[in-house]
Amino acid sequence: MLSSELKAALPSTAELPCSDDTPVDNEDQNLLPNILLFLLQSIWKDRLDWFFGVDMAIYHTTGISPQVPVVPDAFLSLGVERKKGGKSRKSYATWEENDRVPLLVLEMVSHTPGGEYDRKLEIYRQLGVLYYIVYNPEYWSRDKQQPFEVYKLVNSSYQLQIGEPYWLEEIGLGIGRVRGVFNGIEQEQLAWFDRHGTRYLTDGERADREYERAEKLEQYLRSLGVDPHNLPVDVASQCENRS
Repeated sequence: MLSSELKAALPSTAELPCSDDTPVDNEDQNLLPNILLFLLQSIWKDRLDWFFGVDMAIYHTTGISPQVPVVPDAFLSLGVERKKGGKSRKSYATWEENDRVPLLVLEMVSHTPGGEYDRKLEIYRQLGVLYYIVYNPEYWSRDKQQPFEVYKLVNSSYQLQIGEPYWLEEIGLGIGRVRGVFNGIEQEQLAWFDRHGTRYLTDGERADREYERAEKLEQYLRSLGVDPHNLPVDVASQCENRS
């Protein structure tokens, strides 16, 4: 942990760039991490002690310079303010976060290799990131890796974990791949899971399921010769209990 004198000598996030200006190779590099963020906003809607950054610079003191950031596709920190001083963060400096380093970092491998399996892995190891996740759906064969890998920091070394979805005990969530629909498009996505391996749904998916349940209930009522839009009070109560 840095002394207060050293922290005072470091630049503030207001003085530092918010990213490294490296363009993403494809839209999924922004879309998929943002889906994870949208889900967290629902799962942890009553919590204010977490922050999930997407394509945001992390400034730290374990690299070549505190002014040279690492910019993952996404990261998750716990035990920090949801909004820093009530305002949105432009970047994340560990010395402004009570020395809290992210618990989880996500890197998505693109057409242009970015050192996900060597250079960045070493950066996150030195930083002390507990979980390092590499998502490589298209180029895993080229890189001689698996499409989805979870590394856990054990005794200062990353060890590849097994199982998917993988349960992140210290975070209280599981993470893995799933075929899902977002904005009307079906594709492979990353998702959060509960301890039992049940996937957390997006708001749109929950709405679709509610609509399907309502449709099935209407069909059931019509099969009984009942108009679902003109129900007696006692029948309406039974239907609510059934749904």
